[in-house]
Amino acid sequence: MRQSLIAATPEETEACGAHLARAIPKSLPQMLQIQLHGDLGAGKTTLARGFLQAMGYSGLVRSPTYTLVESYALGAVTVVHSDFYRLRSPDELEALGLRDLDSANHVWLIEWPERAGSWLPAADINITLVARPAFHSIELNAPSAAGAQWLAQLHG
Repeated sequence: MRQSLIAATPEETEACGAHLARAIPKSLPQMLQIQLHGDLGAGKTTLARGFLQAMGYSGLVRSPTYTLVESYALGAVTVVHSDFYRLRSPDELEALGLRDLDSANHVWLIEWPERAGSWLPAADINITLVARPAFHSIELNAPSAAGAQWLAQLHG
């Protein structure tokens, strides 16, 4: 399942993340993973901010570029926001303890997933953001059955 969106402002990019959060499946029998792709300034963290705020987080959302991982316990769901831009090697991920967060009721938002090599499991939803002169294009692709079900909820 694929969807294409246009965001003319950062607020519209946040709204896309919020819309995705509101469509999250009610029961998460497994960990769900959203991989965020795009160049610097494409809007990955902005989309993650909208997602986290819609899930109930009211604090400041920054890219975890230096910490690599931020975890947010938000009621029944824990959102793990990761940014792998600064990784020198996928081997560095083992020390972060991310495998401990691979459980039900967890949603991962991963910026720069390509830097993890084959360490990450396949994404449920891939989001590619591209900055254009007057807008950002946002492409959502759901390669897994769970991701396709989630994106189908966006229209429900």
